[in-house]
Amino acid sequence: MKKLPISVIILTYNEEKNIGDCLRSVHGLADEIFIIDSYSTDKTLEIVRKYTDKIYQHPFETQAKQFNWALNNLPIASEWIMRLDADETATPELVSELSQIIFNISRSVTALYVKRRVYFMGRWIKHGGYYPIWLLRIWRNGKGFCEERWMDEHIKLSDGEVEFLKNDIIDENHKSLHWWIGKHNNYATREAIDILNLKYKFLNYGNTVSAKLLGAQEQRKRYIKEKIYVNVPLFVRPFFYFLYRYFIKLGFLDGREGLIWHLLQGFWYRFLVDAKIYEIFKKCGKKDKESIKSFIKTEYGINLDENS
Repeated sequence: MKKLPISVIILTYNEEKNIGDCLRSVHGLADEIFIIDSYSTDKTLEIVRKYTDKIYQHPFETQAKQFNWALNNLPIASEWIMRLDADETATPELVSELSQIIFNISRSVTALYVKRRVYFMGRWIKHGGYYPIWLLRIWRNGKGFCEERWMDEHIKLSDGEVEFLKNDIIDENHKSLHWWIGKHNNYATREAIDILNLKYKFLNYGNTVSAKLLGAQEQRKRYIKEKIYVNVPLFVRPFFYFLYRYFIKLGFLDGREGLIWHLLQGFWYRFLVDAKIYEIFKKCGKKDKESIKSFIKTEYGINLDENS
């Protein structure tokens, strides 16, 4: 198959268990593949060199800053850019679809949405509102950037229209549950700060995807989170969210793996976020902006003044 005018950008750090599948899925598709590595200490780069020599290393701050560094510094020559995580793969059907349409897309279209299909412990999580998740992952060079949020960052377009592709990318991380829990513990800290930021305005996110009830999927989710979810009392909202996902959205149909997924990702993780918010309020004594910033710096080693 003729390679397409697409540059794929992948961020890595110790991804030896995932990166091979990721790169094989786009090796025949992409005109160029760029790897931005945060100084991996495993065999990640050894595997990467089998597929591309476009390897750059840069210190990691946040996912958004790392990706925008890539957009601003890489010698990207292709007409289109594709964002792919190291634990994701493009399905053969998606590769085929792109090969059929990419040369005939209207100039007014500047971005393409794809569906993400999540696998957990080898099982496709079809229910609980988890499929389809639409993500803007392919856009014309120069027309998109990553909004600089701590969590749930999305690609934002400067202008143009979008189209929705029929086929999927697959999200399947092959690391252990122990690793997954550690990752989500770190996510929970960032999510707690992100939620507190809605009230205390620690961080200046600048130009971001807006929260709209009647907008695109990511805009609706952001509206629900920022206008509804955060206004439900601490520790109550994780229960309601899990019940909604597992029973109303039929998460129980995803079997034992689905039970683990929805319970951990839909309840435990959200409960942990609330527990961290509660701890911050309890140990700070005062619920003012400067006291909270000082606690976060002391306990979590995160200087919000440097990240604003």
